[in-house]
Amino acid sequence: MDKTEPQMMQVPEGMKRTIKASVFSDLFSQKKYLLQLYQTLHPEDTTTTEDDLKDITIENILVDDLYNDLGFMVSDQLMILLEAQSTWTENILVRAMLYMSQTWRRYFIDSMKNLYANSRVNLPKPEIYVIYTGDRKDCPSELSLSKVFFGGKECAVEVRAKIIYGEGEGNIITQYVTFCKVLKEQVKLRGKTRKALSETIRICKERDVLREYLEEREVEVMDIMTMLFDQETVTNTYINDVLRQGRAEGEAKGLAKGRAEGEARGNIQGAVGMCRDFGASRDETVARVARMFNLSEADAQIEVDRYWPV
Repeated sequence: MDKTEPQMMQVPEGMKRTIKASVFSDLFSQKKYLLQLYQTLHPEDTTTTEDDLKDITIENILVDDLYNDLGFMVSDQLMILLEAQSTWTENILVRAMLYMSQTWRRYFIDSMKNLYANSRVNLPKPEIYVIYTGDRKDCPSELSLSKVFFGGKECAVEVRAKIIYGEGEGNIITQYVTFCKVLKEQVKLRGKTRKALSETIRICKERDVLREYLEEREVEVMDIMTMLFDQETVTNTYINDVLRQGRAEGEAKGLAKGRAEGEARGNIQGAVGMCRDFGASRDETVARVARMFNLSEADAQIEVDRYWPV
């Protein structure tokens, strides 16, 4: 049995902290895979070709770094897909709503539509999907803004999103979700190492999971995942530094409610600031704060909102 030490991540030159791709975005930035994605969602449409797809993905709409959102147009349809990873949160619906409104705004600017004119403008019809790569458990098949946030009461704005779990038979979405699950298993076994990445790619090729893509883009996939692994390591190290600094500042200032509360506030504020600096989404930040400070998701959300105003 190979007992050599795992080879830890080395960041490829030129990719320091500014990586703008993920396997999700890299995969579907290629028209042939984007078409497969659309055909999975609309199998009844047998005439649409790669040339009919227009990528309108908005880069980094809510954060300064990596974000797994995808937008494209097919005729008058606006297709929005968001990836939810292992931590499930219904807040992803808000992310979808903001993405949709931003996409509409850019559409009107690009098409030079006058919203103050008497004639009605054409509005691309939106479809919103969330691809969830974690365990399904009790997660729903659809999310509704009114049901999730307003107890089912009618409100002025309604947004619905279909949740996709990759439970189909061999389609591109199922293959992507399978890739994510294999990667999670290998990381659990081998840590965040190049061996975990190479084994993930090998296993997926053998199982005919994204085989063509992985054969064509193996080097790029290794670089992307290496950077993501390294970025998380740097983030965790920075968290510890910020916590130490926040603890010292909290003790020094001694907030009105006591030094203990000042320390906690300093730590939480520092953690939230760190997450923003390193490109974490609000959902990821809430999950991290809840885990770090042993808070409920609701309390963690309050703290994130306190130090990260919308």
